[in-house]
Amino acid sequence: MRSKLVMMLVLAVAIGLTATPALAQGKLLCVSNKELKGEQSVAQCVAKGDRFAVVDQYGLVRILSPEEVELTKAFNPKALETRAFGMRYEKLAPTLPGLAVPERAN
Repeated sequence: MRSKLVMMLVLAVAIGLTATPALAQGKLLCVSNKELKGEQSVAQCVAKGDRFAVVDQYGLVRILSPEEVELTKAFNPKALETRAFGMRYEKLAPTLPGLAVPERAN
């Protein structure tokens, strides 16, 4: 009985860990130009010097420094290929694309 309880607990934790990244997606929004409505890509706006923030589903905002934008470009280049939206058009902005997980070599 005890081993079944432990197995159920381990299974619940594993399911929780795999579901968490899908729930924790945010949106990348421009804080410099609040009127952007997808006319340009995020990379084009960053090249012009616009600042961006990540807004999660709870409305918590994290403004990205230039170093964080460069690291994001290195680890998740698809994030900078998305269309840029300002804070005013937050509802139209897509969620950040996930990281591509490389396949393991056998």
